[in-house]
Amino acid sequence: MQAHELFRYSRMPELVDFQQYVRTLPTNTLMGFAAFAALTTFWYATRPKALKPPCDLSMQLVEVAGSGDARRSTLLDSDEPLVYFYKDVTTLYEGFQREIHVSNNGPCLGSQKPDQPYEWLLYKQVAELLECIGSALLQEGFKAAPDQFVGIFAQNRPEWVIIEQGCFAYSMVIVLLYDTLGSEAITYIVNKAELSLVFVDKPEKAKLLLEGLKIIVLMDAYGSELVEQGKKCGVEVISMKAMEDLGRADRQKPKPPAPEDLAVVCFTSGTYRQPQRSTDHSSKCSDFCENDRIQSFLAQMILITFLPLAHMFERVVECVRLCHGAKIGFFQGDIRLLLNRMFDRIFGQANTTLKRWLLDFAYKRKEAELHSSSIRNNSLWDKLIFHKIQSSLDGRVRLMVAGAALVSATVLTFLRAALGCRFYEGYGQTECTAGCCLTVPGHWTAGHVGAPMPCNLIKLVDVEEMNYIAAKGEGEVCVKGPNVFQGYLKDPAKTAEALDKDGWLHTGDIGKWLPNGTLKITDRKKHIFKLAQGEYIAPEKAENIYLRSEPVAQVFVHGESLQAFLIAIVVPDIKTLCSWAQKRGFDGSFEELCRNKDVRNDSGLKPFEQVKGIALHPELFSIYNGLLTPTMKKKRPELWNYFRSQIDELYSTIKV
Repeated sequence: MQAHELFRYSRMPELVDFQQYVRTLPTNTLMGFAAFAALTTFWYATRPKALKPPCDLSMQLVEVAGSGDARRSTLLDSDEPLVYFYKDVTTLYEGFQREIHVSNNGPCLGSQKPDQPYEWLLYKQVAELLECIGSALLQEGFKAAPDQFVGIFAQNRPEWVIIEQGCFAYSMVIVLLYDTLGSEAITYIVNKAELSLVFVDKPEKAKLLLEGLKIIVLMDAYGSELVEQGKKCGVEVISMKAMEDLGRADRQKPKPPAPEDLAVVCFTSGTYRQPQRSTDHSSKCSDFCENDRIQSFLAQMILITFLPLAHMFERVVECVRLCHGAKIGFFQGDIRLLLNRMFDRIFGQANTTLKRWLLDFAYKRKEAELHSSSIRNNSLWDKLIFHKIQSSLDGRVRLMVAGAALVSATVLTFLRAALGCRFYEGYGQTECTAGCCLTVPGHWTAGHVGAPMPCNLIKLVDVEEMNYIAAKGEGEVCVKGPNVFQGYLKDPAKTAEALDKDGWLHTGDIGKWLPNGTLKITDRKKHIFKLAQGEYIAPEKAENIYLRSEPVAQVFVHGESLQAFLIAIVVPDIKTLCSWAQKRGFDGSFEELCRNKDVRNDSGLKPFEQVKGIALHPELFSIYNGLLTPTMKKKRPELWNYFRSQIDELYSTIKV
């Protein structure tokens, strides 16, 4: 892989449940978060290596006047969240127009064939193509209006951005479909968003869409068989090239959106029962002054994109790249192979006691530098030890950003030390345009997600049933600002659950303020959490399934963001255990039955929802032992604390 100066590590979801939830997100909100990331990148990356910053502007608790215990970023001059990064960029369309001028028509979107160098489309080429696509959509009967939805169902590639920008140029809304979605999810999305046209990359995906659509536009080559199948279903199948030619023959002048117009509808992975989310262009963020030095710095960097473009975090990051005239190279291989190569280069060599000691010693020296806010890759230890892992990424990494799921403090610290580059961690939700907290230069300790971003305020509210009290610095994280969405698509009831009357987004996450003004995420109010690889889990769903088994009297399913699988504490019903096993031809102990693959597959759960290990407990959960509420609901924090030793043992011994 050639010349990538920017590489980001973020967990990529591999499995997606069909019970999807929809979110729509604003153009200028994406620009705002992306622009703030650009500012923090510039501020620290342009300083001399190994030089400590004079201060960390965000490592303070700053209360917002008249807002209770709300906190804001100290980068703000007032209590009002920032709106725009550039005053002339209020929509994503305006952002790309700015890109054309900033880039001086430099390379924009790059793709790579096997064993070949990247081939680049220039900014003006992309501008021409997006107008062709937008004009073709007009000729196909779409209107330049914010209620025209166009679907994109493809892996990351240049066409993805061209289609997106083509829709924005004519005030149309894109609907994002995860590349890994199955037929059931696709049917739900097509119906919910009332889609009539979807852009697809591969013919096999197009076959999932032959019901309910009018037009399918294919990026890759396809045969006459698919065209005939489409005709039988009343669906027109045409190529991306044909769409471009159609628009080129009658190119229309762009009809750009207003800031308040809808921009994006995002269907993402989850186990919710169809909650919908929706926002418009009027959400606004960070209004930092334009800075030519930021532009020139970012324009020299290349983004290697691999996190699905249907993920809002990826949308935000690419916005800042394009807004500054930078290059985006689309990585379409298996990212796990790249990461495996990176770690094998260093850990594979530590195969003797002496080498392991040297690695540990070098790591501790680099870690000590982190505590003094010194980040570099030119120390003696880099040259002797860590150059191997740095060279596995071509030795040109400048910045890494982690998001989507919690990163282990140990892993984060090691990566900062070994790679010698700026490594930021953020926190947020799609409802607040991917981010509401972000670590900034000076935050080289791990275990927190940074301070509030300048585009929003954050406060904690009481969660009495879980013993979290805001006055003690713990509670549900609530976000307010121009980056917060305006509601769920076609679902005012769900909107009212997420947004209170004052406009605060209730995230469902439990946070804790640390003394330096940063936020630490500690728990979930609603019992839905994300596993290490990105899948959302509703433990009650799994528990209800397992309770159908006759020998199970009670079950407590547990998962963690740093673990890739679920475990459970089971209270068996001794009276029915033996007879149940004999009827089904299973032999062995109860524990062996629970680990039996055939038994687990009979549950109706997806692989990542299935329990991979159990611990047996002879005593029922009850009010009297403090594990159930008076209404017989599980006290999850108490259950986790009560069975902590068993949980730790299961995670330490089970290999998946």
